[in-house]
Amino acid sequence: MEDQKQKVTAECCYHCGDDLPAMQYHVDDKAFCCAGCKGVYQILAENNLCNYYTYNVSPGKRYQSESRLEYLDETKIVNQLIDYRGRDASIVTFYIPAIHCTSCIWLLEHLYKINPAIFSSRIDFIRKQVTISFKHGEISLRNVVETLVQIGYEPLISLQDVVKAHQKNTNRGLVLKIAVAGFLMGNVMLFSFPEYFGLSGVEKQFQYLFGWLNLAFAIPATVYCGRDYFVSALNSLKHKHINLDTPLALIIAVLFIRTAIEIIFETGPGFADTLTGLVFLLLMGKWLKLRTYHHISFDRDYRSYFPIAITTLIEGKEQAVPIDEIKVGDRLWIRNGELVPADAILMKGDAWMDMSFVTGESEPVHQVLGEIVYAGGRQTAEALELEVIKPVSQSYLTGLWNQEHYKAGKKKTNFNDSIARYFSLGVFIIAFSATLYWLFQGDSQKAWSAFTAVIIVACPCVLALSTPFTLSAILSVFDRKGFYVKNTDAVEQLAKCDTIVFDKTGTLTSTEQAGISFNGVLTYTEKVALGSLFRNSSHPLSRHILKTLRVDEYHSVHGYNEVIGKGLHGMVCGVPVYAGSLSILPIPVQQVSASGVHIVIDREYKGSFSIQQDWRADLPQLIFGLQNHFELQVLSGDTNKDENTLRSIFPDQAKISFGQRPEQKLTAISNLQKQGKQVMMLGDGLNDAGALKQSDFGIALTDHINNFTPGCDAILKGSALNYLPNFIQLSKDGLKIIKMSFAIAIVYNCIGIYYAVQGTLYPLVAAILMPLSTITIICFTTFATRIFARRNNLV
Repeated sequence: MEDQKQKVTAECCYHCGDDLPAMQYHVDDKAFCCAGCKGVYQILAENNLCNYYTYNVSPGKRYQSESRLEYLDETKIVNQLIDYRGRDASIVTFYIPAIHCTSCIWLLEHLYKINPAIFSSRIDFIRKQVTISFKHGEISLRNVVETLVQIGYEPLISLQDVVKAHQKNTNRGLVLKIAVAGFLMGNVMLFSFPEYFGLSGVEKQFQYLFGWLNLAFAIPATVYCGRDYFVSALNSLKHKHINLDTPLALIIAVLFIRTAIEIIFETGPGFADTLTGLVFLLLMGKWLKLRTYHHISFDRDYRSYFPIAITTLIEGKEQAVPIDEIKVGDRLWIRNGELVPADAILMKGDAWMDMSFVTGESEPVHQVLGEIVYAGGRQTAEALELEVIKPVSQSYLTGLWNQEHYKAGKKKTNFNDSIARYFSLGVFIIAFSATLYWLFQGDSQKAWSAFTAVIIVACPCVLALSTPFTLSAILSVFDRKGFYVKNTDAVEQLAKCDTIVFDKTGTLTSTEQAGISFNGVLTYTEKVALGSLFRNSSHPLSRHILKTLRVDEYHSVHGYNEVIGKGLHGMVCGVPVYAGSLSILPIPVQQVSASGVHIVIDREYKGSFSIQQDWRADLPQLIFGLQNHFELQVLSGDTNKDENTLRSIFPDQAKISFGQRPEQKLTAISNLQKQGKQVMMLGDGLNDAGALKQSDFGIALTDHINNFTPGCDAILKGSALNYLPNFIQLSKDGLKIIKMSFAIAIVYNCIGIYYAVQGTLYPLVAAILMPLSTITIICFTTFATRIFARRNNLV
């Protein structure tokens, strides 16, 4: 590698690889084409980052920036570019066109070595984006951009949606490659006509001319049109695994080498027609896949992940509004434990925001009136009044749910990951075996034909398409029924679950229609004080009690605190108010039932609210439909007053536990997993957050207000709970469809390979059959998914 490097640097710029001009720049025995490239090298050398050059030969882009960055000193512009701004740190995402290789990834993820104030940088290679976290007290946004410019990675900064613009450019580039490949294929076919129909004596004199023309057309087809397959294959090999593009890159290379050898040594016409036709058909298949993904909304928008509503204040009255109808200027009422769905300004209340979903830091951040509260923050104190300054679709939270670098936990393998390696390996073994067989038989022509035909006819496109198409169609079915699953991998995980654990309150029961009575006496002033306290809580029971109080005025609450699973307290007009279990009360209370919500105002016990549990409709039928296929458990934080009812609903072998604290629920889930169980957890997303995240598939159940839980895998409307067995069965059917499509592909490949290994299947015919098989599989998965969805009563 070093010898190759020295050879290259003697002829071209050490940094960017361009030809060296007459006037050269030299540093450390290295030659550079301009002062910019030399400057970048010096910066890297000063910061011990020259490993950048070991990953690729001449990896840099030519430094040619003349950018003026004074506009980045304007606060208004900076605020529009920043994704998130905390007390000490900010996060910004840039689109960088110069990202093109593994060296780029390595260097951009080591920015902290150039400036320690940039403490984190993550690369999205496909989108050519870098997400940078920096300490804004030590380095400004302009200095961050200048650092990127100095090392040759100038970001494309625009207040337009640069990501969407880049995606359009990507599609435009693909269309251009298709056009070029089609032009090349048409001309190669034209020059190959004499060969197809037999050469007469007159035509034979043009044979070599046409061969060299075909070779000339094959070069751009390989180097330009097929470049992405080589880049993808090389990147996969660098990471020591074989992806689905590797056999495609191999066959393109083999066809080109064969064509060059036959034409240069005048041993045959070559395979330029097969090569150009194959590249054209592969690019058309890629374009079809992108169009289909767009059509089925494979990357679903934010509305799929904020399914219910948010509370707005309209003329001082609380009103639930669908999340996608929030507009700039709307006033939001964010209770304790609720997630802020859009960037907004704090207008009223004491904000202590848990930003762990955004930054990973769990310690609450205090914010004062007039400050921006970013989407993704969870309020941990009293309720807040916020004014929206950005639509939900433009907030930082929108892109967080599905981004890989915000996910934690154990790695879950899917069907594609487990089978792709063996599929590619099997194709290689068959191809090389057939080649060696015919070479030993002394028929090199059939050996090459067999090798090329096997790899083409056994193209892994079917495997690459069947899984995402099937599972994406299932996601759309789930969405329409009120079951919002995170991604396609989660659907596979849902199908593997064998144990279901239920929370009770808010899951098996609904407080929306529960009967509530108060055992005691409250004055109107005391009701107002209680209403002011409960108004800050997002717990369904708190909201239901608030409705029964029927008060029209509220006071500010100071020192509000909500203890998960126990209750809440705060100061209302200087008077301490407590509501919850006996353990949270400031005074001892004797001879009262432990159940219910107990009230203490100004250190005087006032009584308790009794809740008549309203079990969810058709709950016995739901449990009956699950008990024969799953191990069932109940983990409840309540007392055992409903034990007899639950025993009559659940099977005898079901384990039912009461008085479970959040940490005990998490431990119970962990113990089941240690026994080899695949655990699904259903909770209301409040005191079940830890257990939901620990489970293999966590479902947050919600009725009206959006109790969004980042640690869960799905959100389920309470009204759709009875469809749970149907959802699980459809996910299992989805895996069946994938395996069936794979079986169809295997049958097709076996038939094709049977003729291919004999050398009787012409490579171009194999290239035509390949996309036909892909279309067949797409149609099969689409129709099969609809049939199974109808069979499961989900359409």
